[in-house]
Amino acid sequence: MFSTQQWQSVVTILIVIFAGGLIVGKLTEKPRIPDVAAYLVYGIIIGPAVLNLINVPSQNQVNQFLLNVGATLILFDGGRGVQFKVLRKVWLSIVMLAIVGVLVTAFTMGLAAHEFLRIPWITAILLGSVIASTDPATLIPVFKRVAIIPRLQQTVESESAFNDATGAVLVFTVLSIMQAHTALHWYAPITSFLHSALIGLVVGIVFGLLSLWLVSKRGWGIFHEYGSIVLLTVALSSYQVAGMFNASGFMAAFTAGIITGNGESFRLGFMEHTEENIHHFGNAITLIMRMLIFVLLGTQVDFKLIQEHLWMGLLLVVVFIVIARPLAVFASVLVDRSAQWGRNHVAFMCWVRETGVIPAALSGVLVAKGIPNAHLIASITFMAILLTILIQASTTGLVAKRLNVMRESETEDI
Repeated sequence: MFSTQQWQSVVTILIVIFAGGLIVGKLTEKPRIPDVAAYLVYGIIIGPAVLNLINVPSQNQVNQFLLNVGATLILFDGGRGVQFKVLRKVWLSIVMLAIVGVLVTAFTMGLAAHEFLRIPWITAILLGSVIASTDPATLIPVFKRVAIIPRLQQTVESESAFNDATGAVLVFTVLSIMQAHTALHWYAPITSFLHSALIGLVVGIVFGLLSLWLVSKRGWGIFHEYGSIVLLTVALSSYQVAGMFNASGFMAAFTAGIITGNGESFRLGFMEHTEENIHHFGNAITLIMRMLIFVLLGTQVDFKLIQEHLWMGLLLVVVFIVIARPLAVFASVLVDRSAQWGRNHVAFMCWVRETGVIPAALSGVLVAKGIPNAHLIASITFMAILLTILIQASTTGLVAKRLNVMRESETEDI
């Protein structure tokens, strides 16, 4: 068994992940199965549950580093695909999904967890908060293979990026309530969210504009031959600087990606060969990060822990998919009249809500802090990750075709 307790084993672990990931990824091409689902299964096979080749604890520093860096780069690359002209049409839906949708999901799941697991209210709300945000590291790769209409795609992708901040803020707010010896002011959660979100946005905009100025020939353009490295640095720097201000690094990275992907709107577009280099580099680095993230997540699935709460956990995940997500979508997008969502669009948003990197990282933080019932929360979180990726992500293409939301079926958004 290889372990990250010794750094020399890390190279061997990378070889096992990349060699197997190449084969697994290739096998998913013709049936067009999302590669993240295949990587997750591959991770389970080579992990302690089956072959026991790799054992990387979720609290391990290497694992946390890969989760944060990988999610940051995937978010940044996804942001580059968001177009301002599309975003302007659906901004209200995105804001509502990222705020109201997360709150509805958290409290719906909190109510269900309290009733089914008979745990205290505050613990139940904490569980709901951990799994309330969707996962851009899953959704963005899925939409690279399943071409749905841009307006719908960018709404769901943007929601998954922005609601990470909401979910994380909600988790740490509930944690502070659990650990507080005195009552908190009612406005504390609101100011905490606004601080995290707004500073994350500002940092992302600043770094995005800086990268345009450095790379574009219409700006300073001194680094136009090094566009890929500049954007890699900007993605990581925006995440890091936002964190220094206790803001959402993920929101900062996604916002920076949006800015760099819409350079023409600022009259700072990139040269054609620079854009091509950035595109190829972005595809390669996000593929590498997907392999690392989801194979490692697969190796960390604790089936003994899941077995202890199997039936109640399955029931909670069913509530999660069938009740909580539709309620969140209905409460969010139906108020946005200008977006003109049809029933098929709303139904698609109800189905596409994978759980992944951020909830896994948050549950790991709870375990590391020794929070009561943290292992229970971790087991439910991993069940949600497994089932939403294996069931929902794997059927996204089929559902999109049935609901007639594939890109070729609706041309008005292009």
